[in-house]
Amino acid sequence: MNTPIEGGFLRLGDETWEARWIGPGPKTASTLVFLHEGLGCVGMWKDFPDLLVAATGCGGFVYSRAGYGKSDPVELPRPLDYMQEEGRDVLPRLLDALGIERAVLVGHSDGASIAVVSASLDQRGRVAGLVLEAPHVFTEDMGVASIVKIKTVYETTDLRARLARYHGDNVDCAFYGWQGAWTDPKFRNWNLEMYLPDIFAPILLVQGENDEYGTVEQLRAIVRQAGSEAKTLLLPDCGHAPHRDQPDIVLKAMVKFVERVLA
Repeated sequence: MNTPIEGGFLRLGDETWEARWIGPGPKTASTLVFLHEGLGCVGMWKDFPDLLVAATGCGGFVYSRAGYGKSDPVELPRPLDYMQEEGRDVLPRLLDALGIERAVLVGHSDGASIAVVSASLDQRGRVAGLVLEAPHVFTEDMGVASIVKIKTVYETTDLRARLARYHGDNVDCAFYGWQGAWTDPKFRNWNLEMYLPDIFAPILLVQGENDEYGTVEQLRAIVRQAGSEAKTLLLPDCGHAPHRDQPDIVLKAMVKFVERVLA
């Protein structure tokens, strides 16, 4: 398959993103688009995209947002609407560049929020479904408190070194860009609920009962307000990353959902 992705990078003009393509191209199959969490990147998905692509027969597009992984750095502080900007402006450009016309967006945490925005603004009907893993559409005190605490962990333990294996020179950009935005007092007013009524693609919601960054109220808000059917998978003994904590169950549920929405 011919795509603009070469040597692990997607370049558009002066901008460069770390990127992977897995499986068949967009002209022969639908595409799973993987949108990583607030501290994630291409590498931190590990083999989960490969497994989901193999099980569904779809293609897969995985990329690191600017300031993450090996993508271009960004200036800090990040704007407080960085997730809206990614879903509104950046992701559609990447889908256009790759010729993706039928997609299921698989978003984790911040990536799920980006998927919400992108699907809501989808005027071309190319978003066939949404998998939202640990999504957030408004701020919660418990989530912000966890993000406040992790700053100390980052600065006093080996967390920075572990993240640097994936982010390299972007490690501080990735961490402080995310942590700084979420703990800014003005971010308490951040809210994506206004986007939900304009989502018409089916939704699968996946969350761990022990998620330290969000509660089930996030899922309830989406189910209540989305303009489409939204099914919920709430997992016991599971934290903020269900695809890592409960990979077999999550993979099975995602495969079933993808096959149904693309049938």
